[in-house]
Amino acid sequence: MALEPDQAPVDSITLFVALLCSCIVLGHLLEKNRWFNESIIALAIGLCTGIVILFTTEGQRSHLLVFNEELFFIYLLPPIIFNAGFQVKKKQFFHNFVTIILFGAVGTLISFVIISIGTMKLFKKLDIGFLDIGDYLDYFLLLALGAIFSATDSVCTLQVLNQDETPLLYSIVFGEGVVNDATSIVLFNAIQKFDLSHITSSIFMEFMGNFLYFFITSTLLGVAVGLVSAYIIKKLYIGRHSTDREVSLMILMAYLSYMMAELFDLSSILTVFFCGIVMSHYTWHNVTEGSRITTKHAFATLSFISEIFIFLYVGMDALDIEKWQVVIKSPGTSAGVSSILLGLVLLGRAASVFPLSFISNLIKRSQSDKFTLNQQVTIWWAGLMRGSVSVALAYNQFTRSGRTQLLGNAIMITSTISVVLFSTVVFGLMTKPLIRLLLSSKHLSSTTSSESFPYKPMTDPPLTANGQTADHETGGNNIPRPTSLRMLLTTPANTVHYYWRKFDDSVMRPLFGGRGFAPYAPGSPTEPLLH
Repeated sequence: MALEPDQAPVDSITLFVALLCSCIVLGHLLEKNRWFNESIIALAIGLCTGIVILFTTEGQRSHLLVFNEELFFIYLLPPIIFNAGFQVKKKQFFHNFVTIILFGAVGTLISFVIISIGTMKLFKKLDIGFLDIGDYLDYFLLLALGAIFSATDSVCTLQVLNQDETPLLYSIVFGEGVVNDATSIVLFNAIQKFDLSHITSSIFMEFMGNFLYFFITSTLLGVAVGLVSAYIIKKLYIGRHSTDREVSLMILMAYLSYMMAELFDLSSILTVFFCGIVMSHYTWHNVTEGSRITTKHAFATLSFISEIFIFLYVGMDALDIEKWQVVIKSPGTSAGVSSILLGLVLLGRAASVFPLSFISNLIKRSQSDKFTLNQQVTIWWAGLMRGSVSVALAYNQFTRSGRTQLLGNAIMITSTISVVLFSTVVFGLMTKPLIRLLLSSKHLSSTTSSESFPYKPMTDPPLTANGQTADHETGGNNIPRPTSLRMLLTTPANTVHYYWRKFDDSVMRPLFGGRGFAPYAPGSPTEPLLH
């Protein structure tokens, strides 16, 4: 039955809400069996729903099976990335910051180069007719493919890894995933602004300068918005009068940082991520107990729903009949493209993880901080899955409003969907047994004991007058006092952290608030809420 135009949105919303409820219920029932998570369940339900819709519409295109990249980038992605920054264990993240940047930024660039060059060489050898490798436009499209398939999705691995048992691995995989997504999107945007068909030294330097500009300015914008929110709430004491206003302001300021980055053509992912870190470090401590509990669970809930919605959407759109009708004319070409892309993903990931792990091990002096071969394989496996960011970038590049009638574009879209589905389902289901094999209980216990920064609440206690922490949070792992330049060279992470804590306690927290420095508000707890 044909739907009236004003009835279509109601029909879509009703269907998606019902399917979201189904995903959450099934996820709860299968919670103990960690072979499955909400992402895989959402993909499966989305595929089943797409099949039902195809049969009920007799193979006609349905408005329900149309991926909307605007919905993804403007409404679904912000709460996921912000909550990642808001809930991140800051000690582990910044203690491993250099390693995370090494894997997340440099590793993504290596994967991008390998995938781009691989598609140029292999597509040409296989004589894929819809691409003329000598043509600038197709050259540009292959570079875009490198950026699209450099975006990883480590959700399945993070579901299996226990952050208390493997804090180092969890921190690396989690941090790399966020930086990787930001790097892929920055690369994708930068490619569209440069003629990379004839790379010269000046063009390369301009490209790298633009890349660094995106990274630095996006980070600074997120930090600035987070500090403004902390200052406003600290000075106005909004929590004394209205928790609703307080929570509303935090949510809106977080979303404002994302939209400001979009307005200024910056990396909105980096901006909202660092805004979340700053707000959890300062703003969250300036509000009342009710606001703390509400914001903590509100951000987590919005992120949870958005993540399920994205995978559900991808699963349903995978069966959009319009694109498959175009591709069915050359099924061998589509299968060949999908196989090549999947193989390059495996190769690009290996070429980035294992050499960078070797470099990281050379830099680290402590044997316990170095990556073992099993840990390297785990990190490699964690980045093999491709997810919603790859799909969104592919639709942004190869379709217009989710539609395409061009053979080349349709093959690229269907190949992207095939790689995402295969990697998420097959690799995702293999994640638990593989990690159990690689990380035995003996290894887990040794990894846990070797960590110098255990996972605790996402806040840091202030320093006392003698330079030690004010409570038991750090246990016996007190930060050593740097006594010379040699200390800075031998233990740079501890030294930088020491000076940052002194600056934070003497300048930042008195101005912007934070644990131990926020003005007392009625109902505020005397102990941290997050355990």
